[in-house]
Amino acid sequence: MPKTFYSNGKLLLTGEYAILDGAKGLALPTKFGQSLSLSYTDSENFVWNSLDENDAVWFSAELSKKDLKVIYTSDQEVAYRLSHILSEAKKLNPLFEPSTKEANTVDAKVTFPRDWGLGTSSTLINNIAEWAGVNPYKLLKATFGGSGYDIACAKHNTPIIYKRNGFSPNVEEVIFNPNYSDRLFFVYLNEKKNSRDAITSYRNLDFDKEKLINQINNITEKVLKCSTLAEFENLLNLHETILSQTLQIKTIKNIRFADYPNTIKSLGAWGGDFVLVTGTMEDMEYFKNKGYSTILPYKKMILQKKSI
Repeated sequence: MPKTFYSNGKLLLTGEYAILDGAKGLALPTKFGQSLSLSYTDSENFVWNSLDENDAVWFSAELSKKDLKVIYTSDQEVAYRLSHILSEAKKLNPLFEPSTKEANTVDAKVTFPRDWGLGTSSTLINNIAEWAGVNPYKLLKATFGGSGYDIACAKHNTPIIYKRNGFSPNVEEVIFNPNYSDRLFFVYLNEKKNSRDAITSYRNLDFDKEKLINQINNITEKVLKCSTLAEFENLLNLHETILSQTLQIKTIKNIRFADYPNTIKSLGAWGGDFVLVTGTMEDMEYFKNKGYSTILPYKKMILQKKSI
């Protein structure tokens, strides 16, 4: 049997952007994720295959066993990034050997469309870190960067409160399975947002960071405690307003869905990936009529253990 690692995907309900500066974020691991399986083939080189949710190979490469240089690949840019990640993992653990006599081939498979933005990179980083026996937050910083909440989601099977703290973040497993979850849906905006570009734009803004952190922390704590959909919607609307003023960007609802009567909340980098919307199954026809056909109910998207 091949050795296999698995990491959960992620969505960030509260704290986007502000989480980079130490705000608490409510993060939700998803039922979708990525596996990494090790096996042995007759190849003289180290072989990597990346498969999509339909088991189709979308990327392949052969790397030198000696120095991880690219020998052959279907995509030079992706291959260079992969070589860089593996090399950084080896720097963190010099004893790490990607290619051995027992395993010289890797199959990395996502269980969701790669453009959904559920953590193609973070699940890969966490799987490689587990394989290499290194700190995933250190590997993340050396490669893609970011707050690290997605790494925490990869490792936890229930919603979490996440707060940055160097390479040892504060992660608290919480119960977030509201009685109104049947009124919560995730709508895909038909485009993937580049998180690194969004982070750069945020870093260039001038604002009162301490004030923003306190506001977001207050909302995050209240979201965990609220018992009614109306209260939940008010908190998410306030979150959107505060971030809109900070980022100097209109909310996604104002830009695309101004006539939708219920709440719409951005998740992660603004302008792409998924949004959370409140309403009924019948209300989702509004989005389908606008061309947004990928809509997942809360319980089909979010992992939730029965107990912690």
